[in-house]
Order: sequence, then structure tokens, then C-alpha cells
Amino acid sequence: MTTYKDPHTSTGLRVGAPKLSIAEILETVAGGDIPLRFTAYDGSATGPADAEYGLTLNSPRGATYLATAPGDLGMARAYVAGDLEATGVHPGDPYELLRVMGDELHFHRPSPLALATITRSLGWDLLRPITPPPQEHLPRWRRFAEGLRHSKTRDAEVIHHHYDVSNTFYEHVLGPSMTYTCAAYESPTQSLEDAQHNKYRLVFDKLGLKAGDRLLDIGCGWGSMVRYAARRGVRVIGATLSAEQAEWAQKAIAEEGLSDLAEVRHSDYRDIVETGFDAVSSIGLTEHIGVGNYPAYFGFIKDRLREGGVVLNHCITRPDNKHSARAGGFIDRYVFPDGELTGSGRIITEMQDVGLEVRHEENLREHYALTLAGWCRNLVENWDACVAEVGEGTAKVWGLYMAGSRLGFERNVVQLHQVLAVKPGPRGEANLPLRPWWTG
Repeated sequence: MTTYKDPHTSTGLRVGAPKLSIAEILETVAGGDIPLRFTAYDGSATGPADAEYGLTLNSPRGATYLATAPGDLGMARAYVAGDLEATGVHPGDPYELLRVMGDELHFHRPSPLALATITRSLGWDLLRPITPPPQEHLPRWRRFAEGLRHSKTRDAEVIHHHYDVSNTFYEHVLGPSMTYTCAAYESPTQSLEDAQHNKYRLVFDKLGLKAGDRLLDIGCGWGSMVRYAARRGVRVIGATLSAEQAEWAQKAIAEEGLSDLAEVRHSDYRDIVETGFDAVSSIGLTEHIGVGNYPAYFGFIKDRLREGGVVLNHCITRPDNKHSARAGGFIDRYVFPDGELTGSGRIITEMQDVGLEVRHEENLREHYALTLAGWCRNLVENWDACVAEVGEGTAKVWGLYMAGSRLGFERNVVQLHQVLAVKPGPRGEANLPLRPWWTG
């Protein structure tokens, strides 16, 4: 016989059939070993009292989020809504808490008897699905109103969801480079800004660009690669689906006096009609394309290149080529709707199959972990300003996403590959140096 406090009252009830407290439910699904301090609104608690990190479930609504969407989506809903609070970490960088949970907290499916007990303990009122936090995007099955998956209209909508948050917010988080892609570090202690500059130098050098060349940068974001190349005399067209990014980039181009060499268009990359480019850079776009669209995507790139032109594809990948390409619940609903990832082998295969000759690839996995740590530091340092700009819920989404992604790159759950390829001439001529012509 167990004492149970009804979540909707403050009364402790003595009941004949055993019911579990919220803490006991956590112990049941976690196998009993809780590496952090957990407390709940029903007065129950578990885990070491002196644990450095902890979680507090402070409302029945949070229990409903957790129960109706088990896994990362339910936890994200409760956390973003403020019903699940973390202790011992800053909301702009909950990395250490996520690390402990990932390494030491292992959930398993309860037995049918235990599941029945959990259901009876929570009660049906807590098991009815409720409206998620406003930061959440529609589930996949409800996105058809925005068009077919990876159609131009639907891609524009999901890009708007993620990137048109606030340029000011991104300035706080990304820093002066306004670069929302993996940096290239010369050492773990290099500054984020220097590492981002080093990444653009690496891309520029791998593409073999020189003054007078023509570059197409698709998925150009705020135009940092566009401006880097234009400063060195390259004529550049950038394309982004984000109206706010395009406006910011065009202003930056004008302020630097680069308008004669560079432009950023608010445009789907598929609407770029110019051809004969010496190089194409795609930095952080492939994740949004959809694996099924790779042939058309790489075919588009090939068609825009002159013979002997080169392309660098820089994107997040999976560590193998076997798993589902679709993102998990939290990433799909809160971060990258319709995003898909696959292994570098699939990317290389698709590039080869359209006639691009792959010359080099490398994995910058650890570099992305360092990049994300830098963004989290910026978010923490500018937390009050970020919350004032976008609201606490959205700021918490970003802290959770970036800290969790950092852990994913460190644990080899995801990787970051750069793949360099050339469009050979009709007799196979590429006219490239025999050995790599850039430094790391």
C-alpha cells in the first residue's frame, strides 16, 4: 500500500491498489539508477540529494508532455514550456546535464504490468494529448498545406520557421561572422571567429578560386562566404530562401563596397539560371534538400559549372549509410522541419552518379563540437538580450539544440563532411594539381 498525492490536489490519499509517485515512475522506466536529482510537483524525489545536476517537474502539464510523447520530443515540450526545469546548468548551455543523462540514464520499455501501473498512477486526465508549446512546428502529416515535402513552397516555409527568427538574435549567438555552419579549428583554443574565418579560407582554397573567377554559393545564409570571396576579387552570386538573411547580407555587401562583385538573392537555388561558374559552394544546405532529391540537386550543380569547374559540398552527415534519413522528433518539430541526413558514402555516390568526379573528402566532426560550444557560450553571455529578442522558450530551444548537437558530434552520432568534386571535360580532363593544393 502506497501513499499517493493526487497531481490535481494537495491531498495525500491512501488507496488499496498500489500507485506510483512521479519519482517512482521515473525509477521504473530508468531501471532504478538515477544519476541526477529529480523532484516532482507531487512531492516525490529520487536520485542523489547532493547531485550536481537535476531536473524538476513542476506541473501536471509537464507530466502530460512526457507521457504523451515519450523520448526527446516530450522532454523538449516540457522543458521549453517551463514545466521541466534544469538545475546546475544555464538554459543557454545545458550540455553537462545532457551529457550525464546520455551517459548514465538509460530508459527501457516497462513490462505490461508496470505500464498498467504507471497508467493507473498518472490517471487518464494526464494521458490526454494537449497543445504543444508555440515554438513547435506542425507534425509531418499536417505539413501538406504548405506543399509537398521539399517543394519550393514548403522548403520556403520550413526555412522561414528556422532562419527568420531574428537577425539580432543570430548576431548574439553566432558572433560577428554571422556564420551558422561548422568552423575549421587550427587548435581547440582558437577563437570561434578565427575558426570561422579559417573555414572560409579553407573552402576558398579548396575551390582554387582567384580574382576574376565566378562563384555560386547556394544556401548562402547571411552571405559570409559571398563576402569572403568578393573581397578577393571573385564575382559571386549567393542564394537563400530566408528573406531576413538576404536583406541582412545585401546590406553588409553594400557597406563593404562589394556590390560590383557580389549579390545575395532571396531565391530558391533551383531558380538560379546562370551557368558557367568556376566553382559552386554549398555550405550547410544539403541537410534541407531531402535524400530523394540528391540526384536533381547534384545535377543542378553540375549544370551550373563550366568544364573543369569544382564544387565543395559541406554538410552534416550520419556515421553510416544504413539508418533512416529523417531527423528525430525534437529536431524535426523545433529545429529543422523536413531535414534529412545520410552518410558521406551516399553523398559521394550521388555526386559520382551525376558525373561529378570526387577528388577529396574529410570529416570535421570534432570541429563542429567546438563550434557548437562557442555558440552556446555566446548564448549564455547574451542570454538576457536573446530572451528579450525572441522569448525565453525560443532561447531555450536553441540552448537545448546546440548543447545536444555538441554531444552528438562528440559521441559520433553525427558527423560533418566536406566533399570536393570536379566536372570533368569530355575526355576526362580536369586540369587540377596532382596533389591537394590547400593547407588544413
